[in-house]
Order: sequence, then structure tokens, then C-alpha cells
Amino acid sequence: MASTNDHPGEQPAQDPIKLIAIRDAPLSVDEVFRAVGDEAAGGTALFVGTVRNHDGGTDVDELGYSCHPSAEDEMRRIAEKVVAEYPVRALAAVHRVGDLGVGDLAVVVGVSCAHRGEAFEACRKLIDDLKHEVPIWKHQTFSDGTEEWVGA
Repeated sequence: MASTNDHPGEQPAQDPIKLIAIRDAPLSVDEVFRAVGDEAAGGTALFVGTVRNHDGGTDVDELGYSCHPSAEDEMRRIAEKVVAEYPVRALAAVHRVGDLGVGDLAVVVGVSCAHRGEAFEACRKLIDDLKHEVPIWKHQTFSDGTEEWVGA
């Protein structure tokens, strides 16, 4: 009898990177969820980053994201690292740029794997590395009149 690890569904997919994008239009959780759908996946993990109304104890009035022209290529590089490290069936990541309001979606990432633990770990690695390495900058204007740039 063959080991369950020998089943093709237990192995990484051949082309698991389904969607990598930076957009100036509203993002869709449904689009990312559909992109990472895979019949061999028993676990799908999504992370949705939203604009909050505060940072560092101060109210945020306005927020905007901008990026370097290489940002999408950097997102793909990070996605490639994740699929090399985890048995990913499908992966997607989209980030928004431009002016956003409180509650708007800033980033949506998703990963599907044969098992939930792998999906959680790969999704966490994906979002953490995107936040630390992709040249996307956040400009916040606070209610007290101060402002701040934050970014990779």
C-alpha cells in the first residue's frame, strides 16, 4: 500500500502562484479565495489587512499607500520563496495603493495546501515577508495634525 505522501495531492502544485498584483482599486477577498481554490487542498488560509482608525495611540484621519515600481516583482519573489518552502497548492497576494479609508482592504493574501497547518504557516510567512520586504510605503495623517511614513 502506498504512503499517503505519495498521492499527487500531497505534493506542491506545478504552478502554484495564481495571482500577484498591486492595484489602485478596491480589493476582493472573494477573488483571492477563488484564485487559491484547489481540489487537493484540505486547508485554505486567508489574511485580510484592513485600514484601522488608530496607530500608536493616535487617531488616523487619512492613509495612503505608494510603492516602488519593483514592488510587484518583489511580491512574486517572496511568493516563490514560500512555495519553495511549503507544499503549496495555490497562492495569491494583492496589495492596494492610493488613498484608503478606515475599513478598506489594504492587502489580501491566500494560500491553500493539502493540510491546514501548512496553509496557516505558509500564509503567515507570506504576509510577514511581504510586510517586511516589499517596497510599499504607508503615509498616515493623524487627527493631531502630525503625519508619518511607514514602510519596508
